[in-house]
Amino acid sequence: MMTTIKLAIGSIFVGFAVLALKSLAYWLTGSVALLSDALESTVNVATAFAALIAIRVAAKPADADHPWGHHKAEFFSAVLEGVMIIVAALLILHEAYAGFMAPAPLDAPLEGLLINMGATVINGVWAWVLISRGRAQKSPALVADGKHLVTDVLTSVGVAAGVLLAVGTGWWILDPLLAALVAVNILWSGWKIVRDSLSGLMDEAVSDATLASIREIIATQADGATEAHDLRTRHAGAAIFIDFHLVVPGDTTVFEAHEICDRIENALKEKLEVTHITIHVEPEHKSKQTGIIVLD
Repeated sequence: MMTTIKLAIGSIFVGFAVLALKSLAYWLTGSVALLSDALESTVNVATAFAALIAIRVAAKPADADHPWGHHKAEFFSAVLEGVMIIVAALLILHEAYAGFMAPAPLDAPLEGLLINMGATVINGVWAWVLISRGRAQKSPALVADGKHLVTDVLTSVGVAAGVLLAVGTGWWILDPLLAALVAVNILWSGWKIVRDSLSGLMDEAVSDATLASIREIIATQADGATEAHDLRTRHAGAAIFIDFHLVVPGDTTVFEAHEICDRIENALKEKLEVTHITIHVEPEHKSKQTGIIVLD
């Protein structure tokens, strides 16, 4: 978890550095597209702070008021980031409209582009780090932050193309026009982040691949039981929650049933890093079907 927090802190420093570079690029050129790019970078800084707070909250252990832990805090951060991406896109559209109504030539466009593209390279590298490490550590906040930076990279590339075309052709209206097109793409990216995060807040089940692994582990580790049924799963950040009913023969002792449950739990935790497992042990008259199987 400490690595996750360090990455979140790193995002704040990277965000400030990129914001400073993009602001300088706008100051040199007066480009509405570069201004829009800088506006999105202010959101990067804000969402980096939000991700850090969410990760720190999610890392807190369960307590009396939150017996299942604080894992969902990361989903709230991811939703916030998605919303702020949408807000940034709307701000870009506003600035693009103003530039469209009054197009003007740019000052020092090549110098501004070089500075802006340097900031874009920094963002691209850091986005890759956040997404890859976030997925490895099952951190929705880091992944969302990385995806947000990807949209920033796309914005910068679109902006650079618009500025280059405007400089090459003298059609200064291309500057705000392409900025507006990129803003539409950012709107779509922001919506996808919000949609994916809301599914986590709604206790969405684990993926089909993970569910198949859970079924296989239960089936292979439940020796001594006769059946497993009513399997339910959900995920919250890095945490996976599993509960199901395990049917054992009527002459099974409490100790023996407990040993079977421990074996299944240990295998699940080793394979999937499951956080919470609940197994309801039932006598054989509760059986729904013979055999060691998992029924939904």
